[in-house]
Amino acid sequence: MSAHTDHANLIWQIADLLRGPYRPPQFERVMLPMTVLRRFDCVLAPTKAKVLAEYKKRKGGKLTDDALDRFLNKAAGPGQRFHNHSPLTFEKLKGDPDNIEKHLTSYIKGFSANVRTIFEFFEFETEIEKMREANILYLVVSKFCDVDLHPNVVKNDEMGLIFENLIRRFNELANETAGDHFTPREVIRLMVNLLFINDDNLLATPGTVRKLLDPACGTGGMLAEAQNYLREHHSEAKLYAYGQDYNKRAFATAASDMLMKEVAHNGDGENVQYGDIFTEDKFSGSKFDYFLANPPFGVDWKKQSREIEVEHDKQGFAGRFGAGLPRINDGSLLFLQHMISKFEPVLPNQQKHGSRLAIVFSGSPLFTGGAGSGESDIRKWIIENDWLEAVIALPEQMFYNTGIGTYIWIVTNRKGKSRKNKIQLLDARESYVSMRRNLGDKRRKIGEGKDDEPDQIADIVKRYGRFDASGTSKIFDNTDFGYTRVTVERPLRLRYEINDARKADFLNAFPECQADLNAIGRELGDRSLLNWNEVESRRGDVLRVRKSTWTAAERNKFLQVFGVRDNTAEPVVKFASKKKTEYESDADLRDFENIPLKEDIDDYFRREVLPHVPDAWMDRTKDKIGYEINFNRHFYRYSPPRSLDKIDADLKKSEDEFMRLLKEATA
Repeated sequence: MSAHTDHANLIWQIADLLRGPYRPPQFERVMLPMTVLRRFDCVLAPTKAKVLAEYKKRKGGKLTDDALDRFLNKAAGPGQRFHNHSPLTFEKLKGDPDNIEKHLTSYIKGFSANVRTIFEFFEFETEIEKMREANILYLVVSKFCDVDLHPNVVKNDEMGLIFENLIRRFNELANETAGDHFTPREVIRLMVNLLFINDDNLLATPGTVRKLLDPACGTGGMLAEAQNYLREHHSEAKLYAYGQDYNKRAFATAASDMLMKEVAHNGDGENVQYGDIFTEDKFSGSKFDYFLANPPFGVDWKKQSREIEVEHDKQGFAGRFGAGLPRINDGSLLFLQHMISKFEPVLPNQQKHGSRLAIVFSGSPLFTGGAGSGESDIRKWIIENDWLEAVIALPEQMFYNTGIGTYIWIVTNRKGKSRKNKIQLLDARESYVSMRRNLGDKRRKIGEGKDDEPDQIADIVKRYGRFDASGTSKIFDNTDFGYTRVTVERPLRLRYEINDARKADFLNAFPECQADLNAIGRELGDRSLLNWNEVESRRGDVLRVRKSTWTAAERNKFLQVFGVRDNTAEPVVKFASKKKTEYESDADLRDFENIPLKEDIDDYFRREVLPHVPDAWMDRTKDKIGYEINFNRHFYRYSPPRSLDKIDADLKKSEDEFMRLLKEATA
């Protein structure tokens, strides 16, 4: 068993102490902040005496709180961004059981401001008081003393896996969506490899500084993996990682994780921000070189709808959501628009090299919504700007909270020359190994070349980088995914039908027309007529003789009551001249054709529609351009049905087994 699993199990055992005062879904309120606190305690232990000496030297002076924090952070170690100037440690907290809650609160207040803020988001003082009242606080603190989370024992990447393990377990207890908080590490590693695949030369330049944003950062797993990649492959480059999340505990975990790690950082913890990106864009006006995200699948944006709709309507493309708004029950494409709005322009002479992003979606954003819908308009905007580079289908049962199919989109405003006006679809649905033990809905993982696994991440990246056509990789023109939604009309065909009930229906609405209606009835008679044009002509003649004029409402009511749809009747003429005749369209027979952009619309109509519907015509005034990516259609594999003999044999086998069991049950 791996070291991080051992530590997670040890911490999980401590959580059992909370049973009673806490229900299992509430364990995370204590266990996450306590794990973070213990990690901080272990990280700072080697320089504790030096920090206390510096604090004693400078406290009570004229330094501002910020300035004092900077001096004490420096004393805590090279590049350290936090400290604790309390004389207490976890071991010393055990020395006074009767006052454990006061000492623990004092210990937390001894941290630098950035750490104190994290514990405010954990709302941990409330939990300290609750544990004191339940008489379990001292026991929990004592047990955490036995968990050694020093960086020499638990490396940074293993610490991230501990958080991942704990959060998954807590969310399984709460029956919530763990996918709201983190993404499987092998998926992140694949995304990071795809994100940086073409940037070796750029990142190898000494002094290179790049910025990355995850607008749904959860506990910060994507930010950490991106920085790990650069440390391993481009140690000369710096990657400043930024994130935002609206879940308080996830944000607090991410913020603490970023502080603890020895990563490129340009601040004292403000790189990770708390807030809802749709209503509180904490990085408004900022541009980034890279983006990673796994926004929650199928989460509605009803609560934020007012602010989003105002920004869409008033700011258009000057804001974030100018391309369109998706349906209210899935805000995935809002995240994508938010990220694209922060793309760096491509201006090499100004050291601006454009942006790339990798984002995980369910299948819905690929095809949901017809031409003219918000989703289709967003896809149209992205594809017509030539930003969509590729879509990679992942295996099912990859995520902790769902077994559905998922897809990585690679979007960039700096495609390579060979990829211009092209989109690659890569099918990696069979690139997985079964897990020895299921983790929630996660039953599969992408092999990473460890523990006798195949290196499927490297294989997918190679297939992506080759950019050639194969059974699992297909290359398309941008226009292959576009179509024109053409309205196809058919003529309205009515027969004239009159009886007492219909007369009563008409006169109930327009009793003043009774004399006119009687005259029309005498003219047309009681039998059915299959030419409504003749009916209208004769009705008009009667009214002219009577010097009566009907309103549009009266004429429409006459057609509605006495006109009956009949496929054998003559088409109703709307307009006729010597050159052409136009017919009224039948709304009930109206249909739509999605004609590929590469097709000539008139040729397509003559070839595909008229042979089947010879009286149809197109209303081109209602044309709409749409885009969709039907992934399955392009990778469909025909599986021939089994022979009837094999099916019969299986049925016979099942029938025999059923009869055997029945005999046993009735014996």
